[in-house]
Amino acid sequence: MPWVDENRLDDADALRTLDSRDSLRSLASAGAQVRRALVSAQEAGIERVSGGERPRSVLVAALGGSSLVCDVLDLLAEPGSPVPVLTRRDAPLPGWVGPLDLVIAVSQSGRAAGPLALAAEAARRGASLLTVGAADSPLADVSARARGVHVDVALPTPSSRTALWGMLTPVLIAADAMGLAHVPTATLERVADLLDQVAEECRPSSDAFVNPAKVIAVGLGETVPVVLGDGPLTGVAACRAASMLSRTARVPATHGALPDAASQVVATLDGPFGSGTPSGGTRQGDDIFADPFLDGPAAPRLGLLVLRDPGLDPAAAGLADAVVASAREAGAVVQECAARPGEPIERLASLVALTDFAATYLALGLGLDPSVSRHVRELRDRTG
Repeated sequence: MPWVDENRLDDADALRTLDSRDSLRSLASAGAQVRRALVSAQEAGIERVSGGERPRSVLVAALGGSSLVCDVLDLLAEPGSPVPVLTRRDAPLPGWVGPLDLVIAVSQSGRAAGPLALAAEAARRGASLLTVGAADSPLADVSARARGVHVDVALPTPSSRTALWGMLTPVLIAADAMGLAHVPTATLERVADLLDQVAEECRPSSDAFVNPAKVIAVGLGETVPVVLGDGPLTGVAACRAASMLSRTARVPATHGALPDAASQVVATLDGPFGSGTPSGGTRQGDDIFADPFLDGPAAPRLGLLVLRDPGLDPAAAGLADAVVASAREAGAVVQECAARPGEPIERLASLVALTDFAATYLALGLGLDPSVSRHVRELRDRTG
């Protein structure tokens, strides 16, 4: 069974040694990423996107650690966008995309095959192009040839997972300029301040019993985690959290959003990780006479991490309360995290920042380097 070493989490030197590529430091730079992206977008002339006019439609291409950019723009634009906003992870580019449309391609390295292929095909068809990624990269070259707008990701980070806010901010600036979503500069500046606050609270020197990210990491350390959002906004945050738990902490995690996922989550409470066992008996962990040497190790419990949005209507909040009550009664390890008040992007940022730190601390607590995975490296070698 996985076991989180709390002593390691409270040892700043041990964390620094294990975190070979400074993932914690990169996460702490999120606020700086927002501020630098505001400057980079202005320098790139982002107001020229789509010729200064509103496009017929917007298609966002991003994958892997950048894929949250698609989900966030879709979330923010859906309530009132005057044009369709669609997302695509990989080729082919839909046949209807043409000169009246805008394609936004995001890749930290500027070399991700999916966004690069979509950007190149969009340029061939004469669509407007906004690209976000490394300077002097193939993606930047495609944008330059198509007379598009390319915004450099200026602050170095070890992976696209820790470069999120440098990639997301230019897209939000463009969305606000075109009237697709309300994300003015003042709001983004508040997001940067909020990200700094979360980074301060989750700093490595903060003790495990007061550091909110370490508390989550310790709570999930011996569980099979499920991340549940209580609505659309927290559902996006839940998707990001599950991805970070899997990719960073190497813990297989599932996610869902209410109301759709209510029965799906509650059904698992009857299974081997909830109150039931495959044989219909009791869990070893619930039996005070169980002998771990004779009976085998205790099965991990279900760990339910519930992300709450204070802006949700009472009916939706009531459903989340009911799911939490059922999970507690079934013996699941339940943790709840409430978004901080503010505009939608501020509430989302507070949850994403906290769970990003939690997943990284979980990796470190398990004795894993958050940025280096042998199997991921081998997969890349095998696939060229």
